[in-house]
Amino acid sequence: MKSILWLIALIMLFGWGLGFFVWAAPAFIHILLVVALIIVVYNLMVPKNSEV
Repeated sequence: MKSILWLIALIMLFGWGLGFFVWAAPAFIHILLVVALIIVVYNLMVPKNSEV
């Protein structure tokens, strides 16, 4: 489960980078960055032996 969350966070960060640097995306593109950072912080705070 945690590897899936890391993958989602990576995809969101990549999408944010494309939207911010490559295309002139609207301001809501920053929501991807915020959600990706929340997922990363969650993954770092949850114990590694947790199944959640």
